[in-house]
Amino acid sequence: MIATVNPTLDFLKLLAHDVRWTLVAALAQSDRRVQELVEILQRPQNLVSYHLRLLREGQIVTERRSSADGRDVYYSLNLNQLRGLYQESGQSLHPALACAQPAPNASPWLANEGLVEGGGERPYRVLFLCTHNSARSQLAEGLLRATGGNLVEVFSAGSEPDRVHPLAVRAATALQIDISSQQSKHLDAFAGQTFDYVITVCDQVRESCPVFPDDPHQIHWSFSDPAAVVGSEADQFQAFLQTARELSTRINYLCLMLERQSKEN
Repeated sequence: MIATVNPTLDFLKLLAHDVRWTLVAALAQSDRRVQELVEILQRPQNLVSYHLRLLREGQIVTERRSSADGRDVYYSLNLNQLRGLYQESGQSLHPALACAQPAPNASPWLANEGLVEGGGERPYRVLFLCTHNSARSQLAEGLLRATGGNLVEVFSAGSEPDRVHPLAVRAATALQIDISSQQSKHLDAFAGQTFDYVITVCDQVRESCPVFPDDPHQIHWSFSDPAAVVGSEADQFQAFLQTARELSTRINYLCLMLERQSKEN
C-alpha cells in the first residue's frame, strides 16, 4: 500500500515551476532587488512579485528593506530552510536519499573543518566590502579566513573606514574566531588588485562599489549594520552576534561552492 502523500510534496511543487526555480537559482548567487530579478527573468514585474510572494510564504526566500534606499527591497535565499526542506523531502521518499547533517550543536563552519585544504593552483582571492569596515566586513573576513584555510586569501575594506568595532571582536570571539588583530582599510588600498570574488555586505557600499580588474564575480549579501542598533550594550551585542551567525551560514555555503569549483578546475 502506498503511504499518504507527505506534506513536503508542497515544497517540491513550489520549486517545480520554471519561474520560481529561476528565481531561486538567481538568489543562490546573490541577494537581489526585484528590478534585477525582472531583468534576469525577462518577465513582467507583477509576475515576478507574485512568485516571490509564494517563495516567501514557503519560507524559502526572505526580504529586507535596503539600508541605502528604503524604497528598495532585497530578496535573499533562506539557505538553511531550503536545505532542510530538501533533505526532508528526500528522506520522506526513501532513507537512502537522506543527506548527512552536522551535529545539532556544531558550529556551521566547524562542520566542514579540514574540508577546504586547497586543491586549485592558487587560492581564491576574496574581498569583502561595507561602509565603515568595522563590523560586517570584518566579521566576514575573519570567518572566511578561519573556514576557508588554504583555499582562500581574504581581505576587507570600506568606503568610509573606521576602527574595528569592539563588539564585532566580541561576537567573533563568541564563535571561536579571533579578529582582534584586523584593521580597517579604505577600499582605495586595493585599487588595481585582482580578485576572484568581491562580496558587498552593505547596501550602501554596493551602490558605489568600484570596478576591479579582470571582472571579478560580484556577490551581494544584504545585511543591516549591527552598529546602528540602539539600546543596552547587551542588546547591541546580540545584534552583532546575530550578524556573525548569519554571516557564518553564508560563508559555510560559500566554502562548499568554492571547494566544488576548485575540484572541477
